[in-house]
Amino acid sequence: MTPSSRLLVGEQLLLTLWVGSQWAIGYIAVPVLFHSLDNRALAGNVAGEMFTVVYLIGLVAGPLLIASLWFRAGPVLREWRFWVIVAMVVLVAIGMFVVQPMMQDLKTQGELVKGGELAARFGRLHGMSSAMYLVTSLLGLALVVFGRRDD
Repeated sequence: MTPSSRLLVGEQLLLTLWVGSQWAIGYIAVPVLFHSLDNRALAGNVAGEMFTVVYLIGLVAGPLLIASLWFRAGPVLREWRFWVIVAMVVLVAIGMFVVQPMMQDLKTQGELVKGGELAARFGRLHGMSSAMYLVTSLLGLALVVFGRRDD
């Protein structure tokens, strides 16, 4: 195995870990969690912890993938994969460092009573977080499906 092919295998493993964890946690584990537990607050807290792990994987894997493309692919600024990974990392960073802390802050301000102002603000943030997660996971899927065709 040449150093170049080892690098490609490493990229594939990182991408598989990142995108696979997004899909497994976001679209399998968390829905099962909410379906199985009667306590929605507990399910939400556990889901939040799982999403934090997925975000951390993205914050490690994404920059490593960017660096790999930067050093291997020549004029990387013309590579669609480069920009897709950059977008994914930006979305993950906004989710982890902006939206999630705001949601956590609302949880600590008081009980999120259905119909209350805190619950409405939480719902908007949750919707934003869900949309960003969906976009990130679909971009990741595009990388998995189409990412190797132009090599």
